[in-house]
Amino acid sequence: MTEGLSTVARLRAATASDHDAVDAGFGRYDLSDADDYRAFLIAHAKALPAVEAWLDGIPGLAAVRSRGEALAADLAALGEEMPTPMAFDLPPSEAAGWGAMYVVEGSRLGGIMLSRSVPEGMPSAYLGAKHLSGEWRALLAAIDRQHADDAWVAQAIIGARAAFALYRRAPA
Repeated sequence: MTEGLSTVARLRAATASDHDAVDAGFGRYDLSDADDYRAFLIAHAKALPAVEAWLDGIPGLAAVRSRGEALAADLAALGEEMPTPMAFDLPPSEAAGWGAMYVVEGSRLGGIMLSRSVPEGMPSAYLGAKHLSGEWRALLAAIDRQHADDAWVAQAIIGARAAFALYRRAPA
């Protein structure tokens, strides 16, 4: 079924339901409503810094441009402090790191789409923190360049699913 697919395609196919579940969970927020938007950002602030910190501890990964400061600035503009990040307890591995990075950087793409729903005058540095030109394609190409045997891909899927699961739990 996944034979012959690129590593990214295998990762995307294996985590599609996880992605859909996160989208459904965060889709309940009305980003044009200040209270919903605040709750949305707080939920992201519980997940994103935890995954970014975990990724920072794994050698061999591409650099991640953190969006934590943009998230903190948006929350501060709404009168909120950054919440304590949730625990991201996945054992570190390079393959799992690439999988988690796929999720975190993929959320940057979604953020750009969502930023269009944030009314003018509300802070949107976090959702507006788009990829630099070619950055997303370069990340996908880097994942595809890994020596990805089935065991590597399985670990990358574990990393991606763990990141999706953290985002899914964050609004609770």
